[in-house]
Amino acid sequence: MSVIYERVALIGLGLIAGSMALAMREQGLAREIVGHARSLETRETALQIGLVDQVFASAAEAAAGADLIVLAVPVGAMDAVAAEIAPHLKPGATVTDVGSVKQAVVQAVAPHIPAGVHFVPGHPLAGTEHSGPRAGFASLYQNRWWLFTPAEGCDEAAIARLETLVQSMGAKTERMDPQHHDLVLAVTSHTPHLIAYTMVGVADHLKRVTESEVVQYSAAGFRDFTRIAASDPTMWRDVFLQNKDAVLDILGRFTEELFVLQRAIRMGDGAHLHDYFTRTRAIRRGIIEAGQDTAAPDFGRGGTKS
Repeated sequence: MSVIYERVALIGLGLIAGSMALAMREQGLAREIVGHARSLETRETALQIGLVDQVFASAAEAAAGADLIVLAVPVGAMDAVAAEIAPHLKPGATVTDVGSVKQAVVQAVAPHIPAGVHFVPGHPLAGTEHSGPRAGFASLYQNRWWLFTPAEGCDEAAIARLETLVQSMGAKTERMDPQHHDLVLAVTSHTPHLIAYTMVGVADHLKRVTESEVVQYSAAGFRDFTRIAASDPTMWRDVFLQNKDAVLDILGRFTEELFVLQRAIRMGDGAHLHDYFTRTRAIRRGIIEAGQDTAAPDFGRGGTKS
């Protein structure tokens, strides 16, 4: 493949940015990749393992002269980072992000973007429970969706160029409204994560009562909850605070559904439970048919970073 951006600046050097760097290198999509992270240890590691060609102590230095700037920091840090890099963005550059909330990111970043610079908010629907510069791998985005929520009037050529980049890394792209994005993700990602955190918290409380049995005899369902609940706490704290309206809406609906199931169990209504589980089982089949997971017993994970 050919070079799409001469110089790419990654602000934040964790799993998502690290995987981007490895994928861009593998496909030859960027002439130069530079980066910044707040932690000196992270910066040194990223340079040592070859994620970046240069690493800088400030976001402003990394962004200066870059054709594409990727904000791969927690959603709560977007405002400050955007304010810092804004005076150093070159005309014609594109700024994107990888946050899993879009309305809050648009509100935080867009006011800082100077005229002549293109802001294309983005969200790759990919990740693992691992974090840090060593967690990345080039195939992370293969057959995964990468959603973009550009504002009306955003330069079409800039959007298309960014879409070409992520498609070249193996992702599938789609555009949607930021508000709709946040509602969809509240259903498919944010609320399930909150439920997983809660279930693991309940189990932790029970573990103190039953000593080690909860951990010792964990079945597959609980193990999947713990995998989800091992995700980066700073990122998820910011997600819930920044997408609270949509998450609370979906949590309310979840609670209503839970009450119905509680009543069915209490009343011994096996027919209702069987019908409910039959309908929800179809969702799993749809996910597999869409190529977003595998029917393998271990969900295709097999001990890999997936």
